[in-house]
Order: sequence, then structure tokens, then C-alpha cells
Amino acid sequence: MKINKIYIPLLLATVLAIGMLLGSFLNFPAQQAGKMGMASTGSHKNKLNKLLDFIDNEYVDKVNTDSIVDLTVTNILEKLDPHSVYISKDEMAGVAQSMKGDFVGIGVNFYMYKDSVAVIKPIPGGPSDKAGLKAGDRILYANNFKLYGRKLNNDTLFSKLKGEEGSKLTLTVFRKSDKKQFKVNVTRDVVPIKSVDAAIMLRPSIGYIKINRFAETTYDEFHKALVQLKKDGATSLVVDLRDNGGGYLEKAVEIADEFLKDGQLIVKTKNKKNRVDETDATSKGIFETGQLYLLINENSASASEILAGAIQDNDRGIIVGRRSYGKGLVQREMPLGDGSAVRLTVARYYTPSGRSIQRSYANGDEAYFNDFQKRYESGELYAADSIKVADTLKFKTVKGRTVYGGGGIVPDVFVPLEGKHGDEAIAMVMQSGITSYFIFEQLDKERKEFSGLSAEGIAKQVATGDTYFKAFNAYLLKNGLVFKLEPHKEKVKRYLAAEFARQVLSDKPYYEMILKEDNMIRAVLEKK
Repeated sequence: MKINKIYIPLLLATVLAIGMLLGSFLNFPAQQAGKMGMASTGSHKNKLNKLLDFIDNEYVDKVNTDSIVDLTVTNILEKLDPHSVYISKDEMAGVAQSMKGDFVGIGVNFYMYKDSVAVIKPIPGGPSDKAGLKAGDRILYANNFKLYGRKLNNDTLFSKLKGEEGSKLTLTVFRKSDKKQFKVNVTRDVVPIKSVDAAIMLRPSIGYIKINRFAETTYDEFHKALVQLKKDGATSLVVDLRDNGGGYLEKAVEIADEFLKDGQLIVKTKNKKNRVDETDATSKGIFETGQLYLLINENSASASEILAGAIQDNDRGIIVGRRSYGKGLVQREMPLGDGSAVRLTVARYYTPSGRSIQRSYANGDEAYFNDFQKRYESGELYAADSIKVADTLKFKTVKGRTVYGGGGIVPDVFVPLEGKHGDEAIAMVMQSGITSYFIFEQLDKERKEFSGLSAEGIAKQVATGDTYFKAFNAYLLKNGLVFKLEPHKEKVKRYLAAEFARQVLSDKPYYEMILKEDNMIRAVLEKK
């Protein structure tokens, strides 16, 4: 595989961005803290206030002291740990919404294609779907605000499409398939943001649930999916936590409770005053005896690790994959009174065996967030014997198996990254937005040809010949990405067919196609 110079920093930036998101905004209790004194009393507090007053009143140029305060708070928190962060007033709404599980809007997946807002797909059952919008439609106006032919940023677009629940929005739409323009009234409503991406049967007795984060609605989504899979005959279950950066600790605990028996320890936390809080399972679990497998990788963090640690230490199931991220710090969100907040580390969490899986941040934030690169270079992502564990941090599971603390959950069954060393970028790009956009643009030209096809029909159409494979290669080149796709032709075609199926049909056939050749799923099936 050849990656041009433009793409190398893009890959590294992607990895760093994932790490920053994992580090900054995840694994915190759902409830906000009450009133707490955030600043130290005495001379240090007075010194800071006096300095700000001097700058306000005496500094030669006009200065926005609010921005100075923001910078000061950020710099202070950077001295603590990588996961204590400041959230500005402008960021708060987006951060809160990402974990809420829903938002109020018109319910469409879209992106700016050429000079217009193109609907990739209306969210099923959402306001736009009910109003009759279809994939491929262009939204020209939101009320009287022109959306096409302009370089609008996402914030502007969202501000025009979102609004109060029950409020009306008149959209002017161009439907390419009919070559007509029309207006449609959409009533904004609550639109769910799924945290359970898929719940399918891998085999007649094996269910599969993919969780992308732990938000307010995650447990409810998970429980509903688990009940349905049991009705469908699932006696074994695979829970996919790959690339799940965490979220609300309580939701991971609730899911663990479905698998563990009454009284079994799930997690414990310890604060600076040595107060230890333990959380045990209850008797309400509905899957306490079936075979259980959890899939993790280097981006499974915080709440994902709580769940994986509880299952591993209680010998309840088998952990499959690669060593997890290694975040064992608990944050609490504390409002600062002006719409901003700090997310402060207030405790460490420990798995049932007593291990902390927080990896070291003694070498600073840069080294901490570059851990993925370190693992890549050491070969850990390709060979189990390259995983470095601390012999001094040995712990025992309920049945006496040895597990290790000090840096993530080490899986019971190791599965390397797919392909040869250096091929991992292929899988990354196939699961990225650029593949989704390519498929949309193909459908924009050939939507009628795919209309009415089943998942099998779509797979056959993509697999026959190399038309879409060559078109995708050209699309990557056009966007400055150079890969040797030929050795990975079958994998590329499979991902292209799956994305066609997702946009034409639903998420379910996407996962059914992808998981057929998934190495971690293969490892699970081999254990059966």
C-alpha cells in the first residue's frame, strides 16, 4: 500500500482526534455536581482576581478578559491529568447533546455535495421521512434562507434546520429523480441518536449487539435489542465495544447487571479521601447464563473498559480483540456559573479484582495521546506477545486466572489488526465518511438501478465486474488519497456493497455483510 504525504498526517490526526475525544469528554457520572467551591481560598485566589482587574483597568490595549480566563482555566487543568478539561459556553450545548441520546430537528442525514445540501437519507420515522423527503433530494431553502450556492459552515446549517419541538419549517426541495422543485412543511420533533448501531443474529443461536457509546438512552436501547434477540433464539451473545470511547458510567453498570448474578461486584471507585463506593449486580439480569463475548480494541475506553473489566474479572465471558485504551479516571461535570463547566477527575475506578487500568500520563499529554502510535510501532497491534504488562500489577479473577492492571484490558483472545503491517489504512478508509460520500454520489447517478434490490441483489451487482471498484479508486485519487487497492479488491467490494445496502435499505444489511468476514467475529465463531 502506498500512502501519499498528504494522507500520512491525516491518519495521525484522525488517531489523535480519537484520543483527544476519548480523553476529554468521556466517562463521567450522569448527574451533575451540586454547588461546590471550585477555587482555592486565600492569597492565590486574590492574586488571580487582582491580575484580571489590573488588565481590565490599566492594560494599554483593550483585552477580552473572558478569553484570558478561559485560557487560564485550561492551563490549570492541563497540569492535573489528561481527562480534566474545560468546556466553554459555546461547546456545552454540543457536548450535552452528544450524550443525551436525541435532539430536536428535521431528521435527515445530509452533506454539502457540490453547492447544495444533499439528503443522504431521512431518518426512518423522523419528521423529514414523515413529510415525504427522499434520499437524493436537495434542500434549497429553509423558510426563506437560501442554502445552495453558498459556502455555509455546519453551525449555520444546523441552526437553520434545528429548532424548538413542534415548530414548523418550510423547505424548498429539488427532487432530481423527478426533475421538479416543490415546497414541503416539516414539523420539528425529537430525533433519536442511536447508541446501539445494530442488533442482529450471526447464526441461529448467536446474537450480536454493537454499542457505539454509553449515552442516556443506551441501556434502554440495549435492553430492547437483547429482549428481541432472545426471542429470535439467541442463547449466546456478542457485544461489540470496538471504537466505543465510553460515556456514562451508570449505563455500563446497568448493562453489566444484565449479565452478572445478584451480589457480584461490577465496579468500585475511590476518591482522594479514600472513600470507596462499590456497585454490585442485582437479580434483575436477563442474560446471566448464556455464553458471552465482548469485542474490544485500542479505542475502547472508560465505560467500555468498566463493562469489559467486570465481565473478565467475574469470569462471566470471554474478551476478544486487542488491549483497550486504558482510562480509569472518573470525571464529574461542574458548572462555573456562566454556561461553561469543568469536567474534573474526582476518583479512580477499579475493576472487581482491584486493578486500576489507567495507563500512565507521567510523560505529559502529548505522549499520552500518542499511545496509539507507540503501540503501532511496537507491533502490539499485530502480535499478542508484544503487549507489555506489568508483572508487579497481577490480580486474580474469581476463578483464579491472572489479569493485569496498569494500562487497559488485555483480551483473553487476541485478534490482530486485519491485513499485513501497513494495511490498516485500507480498513480505516473503507469505514470513513469518504466511502459514504462516494456511494451517495454513485446512487445519485444510478438510484433507479438500485431501487427494489435486496441486500443479496446489491451485493451481486457490486461484485459483478470491477465498475465500482475502479470508480472508487478514481474517487480516492481525485481526493488526494493513493492506495494499492488491488490486493484488497474483495474487501473493498464487500465494504462498497455494504454501504450501498445501508443507504438503499438500512443499517442491518450493512452489518450482516461486513461481519461475515470480520476477524474478531471469526475468532468468536471458532470458539463455539
